[in-house]
Amino acid sequence: MTTIAVIGAGPAGLSICKELLATSQTKCGDWEKPVVFESRAGVGGIWVPDAEPHQHPQTPLYNSLTTNLPHPVMSFQCFPFPPSTPVFPSAKHVQSYLEEFASHFDLMACIRFGEKVISLHWDSTQWILTSSKACYRFDRVVVANGHHSVPRIPDIPGVQAWLDANVASHSIWYRKPSHLGDKVLVIGGGPSGNDISAELSSCCITLIRSYTGAPNEEHGNVKTRGRTVKLGEAGRVEFADGTVETDVDYCILATGYKVDIPFLQLATGIPPACPPLPSVLYNSSYHLFPLARHLFPIQTEFPPSTLAFMGLPVRVAPLPVMEAQAAAIIKVFAEPSSLDIDAESQMILKRYQTLDTACNGDHTAVARLWSIFDEDQQFKYQDELFRFAGSSNTVPQWRKDMYSAKALLRAFWVELERRGEAEEWVRDVEGMDAWVAVMQRLLKKAREWNPQVKLP
Repeated sequence: MTTIAVIGAGPAGLSICKELLATSQTKCGDWEKPVVFESRAGVGGIWVPDAEPHQHPQTPLYNSLTTNLPHPVMSFQCFPFPPSTPVFPSAKHVQSYLEEFASHFDLMACIRFGEKVISLHWDSTQWILTSSKACYRFDRVVVANGHHSVPRIPDIPGVQAWLDANVASHSIWYRKPSHLGDKVLVIGGGPSGNDISAELSSCCITLIRSYTGAPNEEHGNVKTRGRTVKLGEAGRVEFADGTVETDVDYCILATGYKVDIPFLQLATGIPPACPPLPSVLYNSSYHLFPLARHLFPIQTEFPPSTLAFMGLPVRVAPLPVMEAQAAAIIKVFAEPSSLDIDAESQMILKRYQTLDTACNGDHTAVARLWSIFDEDQQFKYQDELFRFAGSSNTVPQWRKDMYSAKALLRAFWVELERRGEAEEWVRDVEGMDAWVAVMQRLLKKAREWNPQVKLP
C-alpha cells in the first residue's frame, strides 16, 4: 500500500488530509490513511494562539486580530462557517472553524500531535522522515508546515543594534497595545502593520508609519513616511525621501516572514538566472524554485511526483487555494505521469521571463514576486488546478466580486460594529447560499455608505 505523510495540521494540512481520506484509493485500501505530523497540541496552525510567548512565538496572532477577508470568501468551499459568525471573524472564530472542519471530516485520528518533524530525506525509493519520536518511511509527502514562524528582519543599517538594545522587535511578538514610548515607529504596510499602527496610535504621542511608497503625510498623531533607510543612535531614523525623525523610542518590524523548511536540505540563496532551470530545489527565503504549479519540485534528486509543498502563494484567499492545490496533489499522487515535466518546465520559464523583464533582470526582485499572486491570477490558478485534476469546480463569480470589494466591506463592517448593528446582520445566517445573499446586501449598503469607492 502507498503510504503518505502530511507535515502540519494547519489549514493546508487539514485540506489535503480530508481529500486523501475521500479518495477511492484510500477507501479501497490501495493507499493507507495519511499520517499527519503536528508539533503543537491542536489543529489550526497559525490560528492556534500563543498568548504569552516566553520563547520564540509559535504564531504571530495578536489579541485583536480579525480576518482581512470576509469569511465566505476565505472559507473552504465545501464547509461554510457556522451560523451567526461575524463577517470578518476573530482568530478564535477561525480556530474553532478549523477544529470543526477536522471533527466533521474525521481527521483527528490521522493526526499525531506533539510530534515535530526533524528531518526528511529521499533514500532512492522512499522518503525517510525522522520526527521527535520515531523514524518512518513514506512513499509520498505533503509539506504543509506554514510560513509565518521565521521573521524577516529587513536589511536596514542599524536594525540589529536596535534589536540588541531591546528598542525594536518583530511583530511576531506583538499581542496587545501598550505604552512603548512617546514616539513609536512601525515599519511595514501590510495588514499587521495597519492593525498594529491603529492600536498603538492610542498609546503614544506620535506614531510613525513607514513603508515603501507611503506618502509623506500627517493625520492627527499619525505620520506616514516612505521606506526607512537607517536606524541610527539616540532614536534617529532616516527615510528614503531624506526626511528624518529623532527621539524615536521604539520600532516594530511588521516586515513579514521567511519561507522556512527546516527539516529538508535545500539549496539556499537566489537561484541562478534561467534558462535553464536549476537541477536542485532552491529556498531563497522568498520562494521555493522551481516548482511545477507552485507545488511539485522539478529537480533530479527524487521523483517530483513524490513530494508537494502547499500554501506558498501569498496575497490570496488561502483556504480555497489550498482546496484546489489538494485536488492537484491527489491527481499527481494517483497518476505520476500526469505531471508533464517538459510542459511544466516551460510554464515555469515563461513566468520567470515575464517577471525578469518586469524586474529589469533583478533576480532578487523576481524571487520576491514569484509567489505573489494578483487578484485575477489567484482565481485563474485555482481554476487551472481543478481542471488539471479533472474536476468541474471553478471559482464562483460572487467570490471574485467580494474579494475585489474586501477593503470597502471591512471598513463598512467596522462601521456596523461601531453602530452596534453588525450582530443583527448575521443572526441565524446558515449555509453558503445564505451567506452569499448577506454579502451581496452588505456590499450594496457599503456602496451607499461610501459611494466614492469605485468597484466592479
